[in-house]
Amino acid sequence: MDNATAPPATGAAAGPDGLQAGDAEAIRSTLGKDHPLSFIEALIDPGMLVLTLWGLGVYHEGSLPPHYTILSVIVFAMTYPGTTHLRSPLRRLVGHTLINWASVAALLLVTGFATGYADEFSADALLAWLWLAPLSQIAAHRLLRLAAPTVLALRGPPRKAVIVGMNAQGLALARRVRATPYARVDVAGFFDDRELHRLNAPMGFSLIDRLAALPAYVQAHGVQIIYLSLPMASQPRILQVLDGLKDTTASIYFVPDMFVTDLIQGRSSSICGIPVISVCETPFRGMAGLVKRLWDVVLASAILLLVSPVMLAIAIGIKLGSPGPVVFKQRRYGLDGKEIVVYKFRSMTVTEDGQTSYTQVKRGDARVTRLGAFIRKTSLDELPQFINVLQGRMSVVGPRPHAIAVNEQYRKLISGYMVRHKVRPGITGWAQVNGWRGGDDLESMQRRIQYDLDYLRNWTLRLDLQIVVRTVGVVFKDTKAY
Repeated sequence: MDNATAPPATGAAAGPDGLQAGDAEAIRSTLGKDHPLSFIEALIDPGMLVLTLWGLGVYHEGSLPPHYTILSVIVFAMTYPGTTHLRSPLRRLVGHTLINWASVAALLLVTGFATGYADEFSADALLAWLWLAPLSQIAAHRLLRLAAPTVLALRGPPRKAVIVGMNAQGLALARRVRATPYARVDVAGFFDDRELHRLNAPMGFSLIDRLAALPAYVQAHGVQIIYLSLPMASQPRILQVLDGLKDTTASIYFVPDMFVTDLIQGRSSSICGIPVISVCETPFRGMAGLVKRLWDVVLASAILLLVSPVMLAIAIGIKLGSPGPVVFKQRRYGLDGKEIVVYKFRSMTVTEDGQTSYTQVKRGDARVTRLGAFIRKTSLDELPQFINVLQGRMSVVGPRPHAIAVNEQYRKLISGYMVRHKVRPGITGWAQVNGWRGGDDLESMQRRIQYDLDYLRNWTLRLDLQIVVRTVGVVFKDTKAY
């Protein structure tokens, strides 16, 4: 009898690729990480990027020079594992692939030209790679989708499953399994001790019997998977059910009732040998934290190097245009809700430290200088914050920091507001590239916080790359910065 902890079963929030949060993981966890289909999925994106690069290298150079090999290792590390596309329509597949590749290519090109490493490559090979790489990825994903039914059929008929506990998380799990055809799991029904008339069973799901009848049913009907969806407070009943199932070979998964709440980076782990399930956690622990910090330092250093002439020109313009400091400092909340000092180019005739009061800038605000209006519109006033990134106070991508006075106002009005401080604040963020930059009314702030929390749930380095690339477009078409 195999025992494990089931993945979160609710998954109502949409992830950055438009799928319901957890759909891809539901497919992978059901197929198993060692299943050939999951392994192929993980290899498609990085594999096609590397293969096309090698092919172009051999075609244009006559062999595969060492710098092509080094670049292929870097690209593979940045893109592995690939994103699951089995359930994606063609339009979403194309858009998702192009955005991912644009993010990776932009970072590689900026870094390559800044360091001079790009000069080692054939210009024709690089240009061809820019369009051939995503086309090969899309083609490979479509071929895998066509072959998936044949590959899955090799596993035999769907595995039969039952759910113990007809409650919110049990029904959510049943709907998720039914909506995931590649899961190859057939939920036969529910077991529960409550009377049928007390249960609000939706169409398509049936109550099979009481808990006492579960072991006999499992043995008689060859049930292979059992999901325990009983309340955590029902420990005696859970132990009784587990004891009755010791004579079966079914795999048992526990679905804690905490999954009806909103998990932030929910995952199973252990403390001093005791299994625990995180409800709210930062995504930047261990290796992920190291990767995030390294990415911040490299990107911030490269950007400061490239824009230093622009920053010098802005500083001179501010000094000549109006009295006051070139850079002003504002107090904001940072990682773990601790106070930090954030730098900005001064764009107004007054400076507010944001600790006790903060007045949102309006259209035609008399406090904004002529140069200030331009640098605010183009977000050039934010450039000194790359120094904050090098100091470790901020990140290139993350929830935008608010003035302390704004924080104190909205933390009382919006549930989960302070959760955004589980990570370092960012110069740009998921909310900003989705159109929620500026505006201090309650509705705007609620939407901004929703996107901030969505970023925490779904962070990957690929998502950071997407946000950086999309930020460039947002700056030029944004109408909310005054």
